[in-house]
Amino acid sequence: MESIKEWQLISLCGIALWVVISSIFNITQKLRSFTQPWVIKRVISDTPIIIKIQKYQHRHLDALFSALSCVVSVPFYTAFLPLLFWTGHCKLARQMTLLMAFCDYIGNTIKDVVSAPRPKCPPVRRVTATKDEEENAMEYGLPSSHTLNTVCLSGYLLHYILVYTESDDVFVKVVGFTMACLFVGLVGLGRIYLGMHSPIDIIGGLTFHQFHHENVARVFSPHLSFFAFVGRLLLGIPTILLVKFCSKALAKWVLPILANTFGISTSFDVDTGIRLIQYTGLAWSVVDLVPFMFSQLGL
Repeated sequence: MESIKEWQLISLCGIALWVVISSIFNITQKLRSFTQPWVIKRVISDTPIIIKIQKYQHRHLDALFSALSCVVSVPFYTAFLPLLFWTGHCKLARQMTLLMAFCDYIGNTIKDVVSAPRPKCPPVRRVTATKDEEENAMEYGLPSSHTLNTVCLSGYLLHYILVYTESDDVFVKVVGFTMACLFVGLVGLGRIYLGMHSPIDIIGGLTFHQFHHENVARVFSPHLSFFAFVGRLLLGIPTILLVKFCSKALAKWVLPILANTFGISTSFDVDTGIRLIQYTGLAWSVVDLVPFMFSQLGL
């Protein structure tokens, strides 16, 4: 087990300090009154740019950019991060989980502070291929969470790969950096093409532990073959999905009863509790239950 990094502790203390100070001095309203008019003006003035980009509308582009939008979404959290734990890259998994949480908090904080609208539809054509996208379309715009998360995660993933492989080849570094920039650019362009964000949202997105064992076998090494890795996927993914849905169903049944018993009438508190139990169960299954099943089955 590794010690807690200084930046993690500083980040948590900074978030707590921000919450206290902003509540006492009413900073949120003051910042909103200063930034919101300018951002709204930019969103309106950028609408013609979005319409020009959407003139190249094609069903293949719709499918491509909708697929890219699934990156750093809830399905991404559910599938990608567990794979990092199960293939032995525990440090990378922890750091990316913390980075995702930090990026989500910062992005949603800025969204709530600025409270800027998304591009108006119509005249902008909005493509929402999934239920998550429909919910995202009802939220504030600036900054683009997809762009913000993609920049942070792809950058850290590239850094980890270069350090882990101990590569000093300049060509490899240039190719990796180019691919990361291309990926970020496609995600940002896709958010504009789908009508979910204006260019100012994308620019804003660009500018702004759990128990486990470290000696888990790493994938594609003599300790973990390809077939064992496939076995982990076939067992692990259905297991965590089952735990996630069962914990949510259990919470939706139990929490309202407890709320009525203790006189809690606010539906928000019940909804928050359901989400807490659901994702706590998901985290427990990823880092404890599924690895235990792997050890019992020899995977």
